[in-house]
Amino acid sequence: MLWIPIDRSSAIPLNRQVYQQIREKILNGELQAGVRLASTRELSTELNVSRNVILEAYDQLLAEGFLVAQRGSGTFVAEGASLTRTDPSHEIQKVDHKYAENGIINFRSGIPALDLFPRKIWAKLSHQLWNDSESTNLGYDLPEGRLELRQTLAYYLKRTRGVHCHPEQIIITSGATQAMTLVSRLLLSPNDIAIMEDPITNDIQTIFTSSGATIYPIPVDEDGMKTALLPENIEPKFIFLTPSHQFPLGGTLPIQRRIQLVQYARNQHCYLIEDDYDSEFRYEGLPISSLQGLDPEHVLYIGSFSKILSPALRIGYIVLPTHLIEKCRQLKWFTDLHTPSLEQLILARFINEGYLERHIGKMKKFYKRQRDFLIQCLHKAFSTNIKILGYSTGMHLVAEFKDIHFSQEILLKIEQFGVKVYPVENHAIAKGNYHNRIIIGYGHLKQEEIEEGVERLLQALNSIVK
Repeated sequence: MLWIPIDRSSAIPLNRQVYQQIREKILNGELQAGVRLASTRELSTELNVSRNVILEAYDQLLAEGFLVAQRGSGTFVAEGASLTRTDPSHEIQKVDHKYAENGIINFRSGIPALDLFPRKIWAKLSHQLWNDSESTNLGYDLPEGRLELRQTLAYYLKRTRGVHCHPEQIIITSGATQAMTLVSRLLLSPNDIAIMEDPITNDIQTIFTSSGATIYPIPVDEDGMKTALLPENIEPKFIFLTPSHQFPLGGTLPIQRRIQLVQYARNQHCYLIEDDYDSEFRYEGLPISSLQGLDPEHVLYIGSFSKILSPALRIGYIVLPTHLIEKCRQLKWFTDLHTPSLEQLILARFINEGYLERHIGKMKKFYKRQRDFLIQCLHKAFSTNIKILGYSTGMHLVAEFKDIHFSQEILLKIEQFGVKVYPVENHAIAKGNYHNRIIIGYGHLKQEEIEEGVERLLQALNSIVK
């Protein structure tokens, strides 16, 4: 007789419990091919359940091929229904969630202050939209995104970032990562060359090299990419850069270098990929105008709302030269048909009714206070042994230490003191130039966490030096 434990307090129906347990016994070979099962009447009596429970479980197993019924003989385990299982437990790696956990103060960059997300306003607009929306808004949509949002973005970007475009040039994406993936598929083939500023986010390097392309790095200084080092003897497909706020070092590209880049792109018949990273949160002066505004037919402009509002929205966009629009629309359609429509409509209302600019103004004041407090803590803790870079924009800064080499061993030691920092060297293409610099993000932390985190970092480094 089969031993099948029945849990009457479980939310799983009894017939499903019986089915699942017999199925598992057959798959793992405990019930081998040809074995005759108890009749439905016998098993229902043994388990003290209705005969219908067993009939429904047997019927499902018969339908899936686990059992065969022989008239007059009974029900048997079918041939070929067992499967040798592999144990994947040894292959499972711990996921690094990168947010604060287990008491660790995590100075990860790029995380906004999510507790300040304008939930009530967003909920109000969402409620209005669901009440007002036509049923057609619930169906499939265009791959390039909702016209309402594209029209809104075209006007907003022109007014705030100097981007010159028509709504037809905008493709709405599921965040900046998808935008860059589309650019990679749009422009790169195996053995192509892409020029990139160095250092640059490691994830972006991976996106572009996964196409089989070769990365040609150009180093950066306090003003961004060193455009004087652009090579004349190669034919790149594009140059990728973050001109408004270089990640991770924080420089802002001056107009002279921007013009050099435009002239280079024209001469080499390539494109400029402008990732407008953190441009809204500039604390000294007005936001810098976009590179795209200088030459819309040579620049692909990428932005998102992940850091302005929330990564959970998964809304980004590409502004394309006109001759790339149709091909990019096709690629977007092949990728995911379209970005969720209702969130696009909510965002369009959020921008049109002035909430976005009010939120950005509020967050700029908040992040500036966070930045100033972090700088104060760092100077207090490390005095003249530290140089602070890239603090004029964004939600992170770079700290350069004297006589500290942030090796993996030292980083693990720091983490043992309950704080996590990120070396610039991890994002370098040409290795070996940034071992004494770390990235310190502050947007998502409370001031008491910032102060405690800096104190733990001091204790960790003091223990290493001793």
